[in-house]
Amino acid sequence: MSELAALMEVQDLRVHYPITRGLLLQRQVGSVKAVDGVSFSIRPGETLGLVGESGCGKSTTGRAIVRLVRPTAGRILFEGQDLEKLPPDAARALRRRIQMVFQNPFASLNPRMTIGNIIADPLRAHGSGSERQRRERVRELLELVGLNPALVNRYPHQFSGGQRQRVGIARALALEPALIIADEPVSALDVSIQAQILNLLRDLQERLGPAYLLISHDLAVVRHVCHRVAVMYLGKLVEVADRDQLYSTPAHPYTRALLAAAHTPDPRIERQRQRMPLAGEVPSPANPPPGCGFHTRCWLRERLGRPTECETVEPALRDLAPGQRVACHFAEQADLAASAGMVRAAPPAVPT
Repeated sequence: MSELAALMEVQDLRVHYPITRGLLLQRQVGSVKAVDGVSFSIRPGETLGLVGESGCGKSTTGRAIVRLVRPTAGRILFEGQDLEKLPPDAARALRRRIQMVFQNPFASLNPRMTIGNIIADPLRAHGSGSERQRRERVRELLELVGLNPALVNRYPHQFSGGQRQRVGIARALALEPALIIADEPVSALDVSIQAQILNLLRDLQERLGPAYLLISHDLAVVRHVCHRVAVMYLGKLVEVADRDQLYSTPAHPYTRALLAAAHTPDPRIERQRQRMPLAGEVPSPANPPPGCGFHTRCWLRERLGRPTECETVEPALRDLAPGQRVACHFAEQADLAASAGMVRAAPPAVPT
């Protein structure tokens, strides 16, 4: 990607949910830190992948951007404007520039509406065009996502999961957004259909130019369509890098462990390589560990003799190499530690 001004900037985003006690006079006794100080940017026409284990805060981040969840703190700048500070009319006008594709195509479409009405709904909500123009626009969008416009009066239950996700993508494209947030867009689909939807998203980006925030736990999916990748753990970003750089030279021990866990179709590599095991369970976001949030499961810390910095000092997201940022005190020593007994993970297989 060429250097362009950011389309969207997320600055120190936090989403905390209060923990209360008491039936009548409820008092807050803590908070669940679902997202805790996340910052990143997306350039026009770029795809940024946001990856991590389930429960790390990926989907909450995406929902906070489209205001489905109200942030506790932080700023979201879109085309240079702070979404929180805009008056209602201006916020509504700008919000049409950000759309979302949801994870479950079976739950995200109203079963009582035809797909024509589903796709036309955002056009009506924003007063775009006449009724005739909206019908024409719906047919154009159906063709664009590979569906027959003659099916416009059918209901969601009459379509397969992949076809329903195409309807969801068409709905997201209706208002010609500059940014689409795709929250696990293929995780609910058969493997045979996943590549078709990913290829569709990539083709639409080439034709129409929207930027994507692609939220996924699947490293192969992210590698297939993204330009940059941000790795998230326990509500924080631990590594951000260009796609090829992250898959060839991962810096954070958590990123290395994720890549080591991804399967490759080559049985020889599968037999030869060793794992980078993640000990224990993911800590609770209601009671995260002090210092580095990953230190309780970190294989690198174990190999370095459990340095106290990991337990006491939270690592900042710092520049490690051009285009690569990492939140780890000892990222520079990861290669040496890995070579002492770990085999570098092969990149995950890419859907075709």
